[in-house]
Amino acid sequence: MSGESSRIVELRRYALRPGARETLIALFDRELVETQEEVGMQVLGQFRDLDDPDSFVWLRGFSDMRTRKRALEAFYGGPAWKEHGRAANATMVDSDNVLLLRPLSGLELDSNSRPAPVSTADQPGLLVVTIYPLAEAAARSFPELFLRELEPTLRTAGISVLATYATEHSPNSFPALPVREDEDVFVWMAVYADEADHARHAAALEHAPLWRDRFSSALAERLDGQAETLRLRPTARSLLHG
Repeated sequence: MSGESSRIVELRRYALRPGARETLIALFDRELVETQEEVGMQVLGQFRDLDDPDSFVWLRGFSDMRTRKRALEAFYGGPAWKEHGRAANATMVDSDNVLLLRPLSGLELDSNSRPAPVSTADQPGLLVVTIYPLAEAAARSFPELFLRELEPTLRTAGISVLATYATEHSPNSFPALPVREDEDVFVWMAVYADEADHARHAAALEHAPLWRDRFSSALAERLDGQAETLRLRPTARSLLHG
């Protein structure tokens, strides 16, 4: 999938067996990237969660829900998963923490720019994914609020929003792989040079008068739970990186 826009995106977070993450990353980067894209999906990025050594996070995109169904059937019923699926599953404790999303301002990445399968040097940068669990009453209006008021405030702190997403409520077209249903989230992403760069920008945001005096409380009123922040370091073959 060269340069195509993914109109459906899975944010997949796997809980792994202790010490198994590097095994999964090596297998994934070597065997499970091109083999997925060959059947009609796009592997947007794969990452180490800096705050959980037993977590693997990745993003997978599709052009639409019908394509998602066909592509997943082809891959999980195909030769690559037949050969490597058991080894991949052996690293995992849980693989059901999956958000099905639609882009509001999404990514357009060219798979031709991905490093070759022999690449081992990790890609630069730090992807930070912020997940807002939204109260039902706020779900419909929140994207406009973010675009109109919150994103400009982020820019004043030097934070450039890379992409934004909302929950895709279409029925799961491949129920063999569960997704988190009956909830609304808003997700935004930003890329930083490294952890220190992210910390500086986060501190600047916290001290910004408009954020401190107005938006932090307005945001809290619209959430149904605590926001999550994932600090993700791209692997050697991650298409999305700094």
